[in-house]
Amino acid sequence: METVILAVVIAVVVLGALGGLIVGSRRRKPLPPPPPTTPDITAPPAEPHVGDEAETPRDEPRRTIEEVDLPGGPAPVVVEEPPTVEAPEIEIPEPTAGRLVRLRARLSRSQNALGQGLLTLLSREHLDEDTWEEIEDTLLTADVGVQPTQELVERLRERVKVLGTRTPEELRGLLREELLKLIGTDVDRTVKTEPEDRKPGIVMVVGVNGTGKTTTTGKLARVLVADGRTVVLGAADTFRAAAADQLQTWGERVGAYTVRGPEAGDPASVAFDAVKEGKEMGVDVVLIDTAGRLHTKTGLMDELGKVKRVVEKHAPLDEVLLVLDATTGQNGLVQARVFAEVVDITGIVLTKLDGTAKGGIVVAVQRELGVPVKLVGLGEGADDLAPFEPEAFVDALIGE
Repeated sequence: METVILAVVIAVVVLGALGGLIVGSRRRKPLPPPPPTTPDITAPPAEPHVGDEAETPRDEPRRTIEEVDLPGGPAPVVVEEPPTVEAPEIEIPEPTAGRLVRLRARLSRSQNALGQGLLTLLSREHLDEDTWEEIEDTLLTADVGVQPTQELVERLRERVKVLGTRTPEELRGLLREELLKLIGTDVDRTVKTEPEDRKPGIVMVVGVNGTGKTTTTGKLARVLVADGRTVVLGAADTFRAAAADQLQTWGERVGAYTVRGPEAGDPASVAFDAVKEGKEMGVDVVLIDTAGRLHTKTGLMDELGKVKRVVEKHAPLDEVLLVLDATTGQNGLVQARVFAEVVDITGIVLTKLDGTAKGGIVVAVQRELGVPVKLVGLGEGADDLAPFEPEAFVDALIGE
């Protein structure tokens, strides 16, 4: 029994000791962490602390803002200067005086069909009826026309009969005289651009597309500038794509201002504005390039008549130049008749009169319209448009 009581006492003592240890551990508080060590901060050598006296700044290398590596971000935007648009260089056209003489080599390519052919036939020892028929055929083939051909052959018959013996020089002189009579040397072929009572002179250029109408207008501007005139161009061909751009390029080359309107716009409105602009600028001449769709289109002819009437609200037209392709022959005469019915043609410009053209068209078109050829185009060059000179033309046809 005593043993049991002793065991119980020992157990109670042990449990009491264990309980005291547990309670004591719970009541024990953790030690606070040691205070952090304060780092030594060194002030910038050149900057004072707040409230302290400023230190004497010391010389040391410094970096610019461009040298400092900035944190990542969008790259700086570089603004580029817009490119400078240079004005086109103004060209100086070659003088028009004697231009046809200088271009005689090109014109003389047409002589085989007319001049040389006639000289060969007239040089035969016996000029029988067959020979005279060949002379007629040569003239007709060269597009001289029926009536002018008959007149020329008749005069040649009479003069050869009177002359008798014929040397090559005599025949050449004879043919030269008769061709000059046929073409006409007493006709005023000046392009009228200087009205006496006003300024500017107004010139309208008409013709079928494909004859070189717009190009001729641009070349005519060069002819006028070469003669010391100032020019405004009116791009009234609003129906053909790029016609206004083409004309403006021609104008920029010689310093001529171009008036243009919207594509497919009213041609009469552009023509009216061009004349108005020419008056305000005080230029010498206004050149108006008109639309040139097929001459069989009634609407086009009505348009041309409207352009003429609208322009004449400013002032009368001084020239209406019809541009014809010399290679089209009799087809060109058909076009000429239709245009002449709508607007009063005052002069003719023959283009492509270089090599394949038949020189007789000069005679035929003058007879058909009763107006003179005033300008001829002899090639693709910018200065290949020349005032028509009958003597230089005939000399090129028959050779020297």
